Amino acid sequence: MLQSIAIGFFGCAIAFAAGTTPVTFNKDVLPVLQKNCQTCHRPGQVAPMSFLTYQSTRAWAKAMKVAVASRKMPPWNADPHFGPYLNDRSLKQAEIDIISQWADNGAPEGDAKDAPPAATFAEGWMIQPDVVIDGPVTKVPAHPKNDVIEWSTVIIPTGFTKDTWVTSIQIKPEFPEVTHHICTGYVPHQAGVKYGLAVWLDRPRDEEGSAIPEKGATFATLPQEVNRMDADSAAVMRESGLPGGGAQDCYLPGNLAADYRPLNAAKLIRAGSDIVFVVHYTPNGTEFTDHAKIAFTVAKEPPQRRYVSLLISSPLDPKQFAIPPNDANWKAPPAEATFQQDAELVYMMPHMHVRGKDQTWTLEFPDGRKQVVLSVPRYDFNWQLGYESSIRVPKGTKLRVDAHFDNSPNNKFNPNPNKTVYYGQMTWEEMMSPFFGIVVKNDPSLRTEADERKLISTPIVIGRGGG
Repeated sequence: MLQSIAIGFFGCAIAFAAGTTPVTFNKDVLPVLQKNCQTCHRPGQVAPMSFLTYQSTRAWAKAMKVAVASRKMPPWNADPHFGPYLNDRSLKQAEIDIISQWADNGAPEGDAKDAPPAATFAEGWMIQPDVVIDGPVTKVPAHPKNDVIEWSTVIIPTGFTKDTWVTSIQIKPEFPEVTHHICTGYVPHQAGVKYGLAVWLDRPRDEEGSAIPEKGATFATLPQEVNRMDADSAAVMRESGLPGGGAQDCYLPGNLAADYRPLNAAKLIRAGSDIVFVVHYTPNGTEFTDHAKIAFTVAKEPPQRRYVSLLISSPLDPKQFAIPPNDANWKAPPAEATFQQDAELVYMMPHMHVRGKDQTWTLEFPDGRKQVVLSVPRYDFNWQLGYESSIRVPKGTKLRVDAHFDNSPNNKFNPNPNKTVYYGQMTWEEMMSPFFGIVVKNDPSLRTEADERKLISTPIVIGRGGG
């Protein structure tokens, strides 16, 4: 069958004459879609069209061929020369050939008896939740001032009355089309905290909505004066040690859920903890009221392995992080960390904004050996993917992440190539903050998140990362 692929109509006709079975949707294409595409391509998920049935897929046959042949879909930006990556979602050439031949042959449906059983998904979820918690409700105006909605922080109770080991986590916005990110952290409850109250900082901004760099100001430092913040809520966010109150787990485009079960690991949320939500929306001209939720699967007993989410960053100082105008290949100061305990590196996620160009992750082991563990040569802000690995990292190993930015007119996503770009929260500002996850032995001495943060040392402390 595959010998006739990509020959076109006449090649297919020759194959049929020779007795080769034609590629059909039910027998050949649907298994590929179930394995690689339907997670996103189904109602209520991020993709704009559904590939659950022949009727909903047939009209997209030619576009599917172009997308898979160019390897635009499924999105996967890692350089295949490195890795391996345990969650590699890229199609094998044989799978690309199946979709291409099906499209070239008129996209036949085939016999319904050849179709595999329909894939099952939890309604609205990528995990099968044991616990679902209602998160903040946020009004997203159609046209805010300068088209800017500042990051806001909302505290919600977990309701957990005992230490809880969670084995998978999903944060779900109601309207992904305007959701830039939703991140969460877990902090001890403090009396007097006002649940559900959104607090934020009104930053001084220029006419294009970019924050005006202030002497001595840093993105990492919790502001002393926060709009509408009461003292008790401010105390909780300071206690968290997180930027703006939380960044341990995140919803981002292309990064929808975290599952620790294949690692035989779990993440600890202490009894009585509150969840700190940090939400950021990007208006699109239509008003929305978004209701975020977070869901967990829960272990019945403590695991032997503990999952820890971490985050490092380039320097945030505008004297060090300032992307010059019209620079197509500006190299950022590296993000660095040193492991203070033996660990297994299991997850890596580059994070930059629309000028992000590439990112390279390198481990330097105590014996001096260096290993590139992730290279993303064509970073895409619209698909902020996480790459799963299994790399033993001994104590004393150094992690270095290097990145380049394209602030030139050749970058089609660049809102203004004639402007110096600084570290900031908005999409049109920039970040260079690699997220990663490690697994360590479940040591009882790791009582708090502060203990977990000590598993690495880094010159730039901005909190915890998402898994």
